[in-house]
Amino acid sequence: MSAFNGATLMITGGTGSFGNTVLKHFLSSDIGEIRIFSRDEKKQDDMRHDLQAKYPDHAGKVKFFVGDVRDPRSISDAMPGVDYIFHAAALKQVPSCEFFPMQAVKTNIEGTDNVLHAAIEAGVKKVVCLSTDKAAYPINAMGISKAMMEHVIYANARVAAERGGTVICCTRYGNVMCSRGSVIPLFIDQIKSGNPITITNPAMTRFLMNLDEAVELVRFAFNNANPGDLFIQKADASTIGDLAKGVQKLFGDTGTNIIGTRHGEKLYETLMTREERLRSEDMGDYFRVAADNRDLNYDKFFVEGQVLTEAEESYTSHNTRLLDVDGVIKKILTTDYVKEALEKN
Repeated sequence: MSAFNGATLMITGGTGSFGNTVLKHFLSSDIGEIRIFSRDEKKQDDMRHDLQAKYPDHAGKVKFFVGDVRDPRSISDAMPGVDYIFHAAALKQVPSCEFFPMQAVKTNIEGTDNVLHAAIEAGVKKVVCLSTDKAAYPINAMGISKAMMEHVIYANARVAAERGGTVICCTRYGNVMCSRGSVIPLFIDQIKSGNPITITNPAMTRFLMNLDEAVELVRFAFNNANPGDLFIQKADASTIGDLAKGVQKLFGDTGTNIIGTRHGEKLYETLMTREERLRSEDMGDYFRVAADNRDLNYDKFFVEGQVLTEAEESYTSHNTRLLDVDGVIKKILTTDYVKEALEKN
């Protein structure tokens, strides 16, 4: 945490699940200031009052900036004095992005470019951007927008590195349990209402991470990044069927309804493609995928050749460690949401 001593950290989309968890990790440290940048003043006001109630000695470190990553001026107005940025602002609901793809373009692609340009111009030291497994081999609008976001990150990272300035890197992770849009709170609400839980496809697999792990991935990237690096956590996964059974074992079995796959959903998710795996480095609990630093002069590759272009397999929620029902229960009990819901139950 020494790099953050006295520093100013800005979190875009900071009123979301990730931003709230960052505050839990950083607020009592020696960090100088945390700037919450987001467009929803109601959520900011709720967060302000919550911090004042829970952390009265540290709440003054948090400053709130109403703005939108789509609006470059609002970003640049919040940027002076910022040392580091965690860029979490995004549209991330798969079905809504499928129906309104240009909204995903404006926030996830153009918004990221706005943030990075402002960071470079302001001399920010380091930016860690948050991406998703849906960006790897994307088939839906949300994943495609996040894939393009990653390419925007790498392009800006290259420019910043050539100038010797801002270090820009990226993290990619799977489903964060109990974050906005997660299926677990939906399952719990359905059970509490006495209704069957709705399952799209029991054989579908998804990575499972808790919010603390998401923050630790970002912190690891912050401490180890070279310009343009992509960091991926080795993550557990489960089938949706076993996830549902785990939630029902904790909260009660009200039956299930199979409703079929929604717009843009995959059978399994990919965290690292075959092409990325070829240039990845195993760092224990994480993979680092180095930036592709080739330039546009491809003559040398035609002359010298390049035989290998991809590894044998990608890293997916089908071939990672799959949890059984008991493993799922142990995993979801690491979330505050589930523990608090059980206490209320």
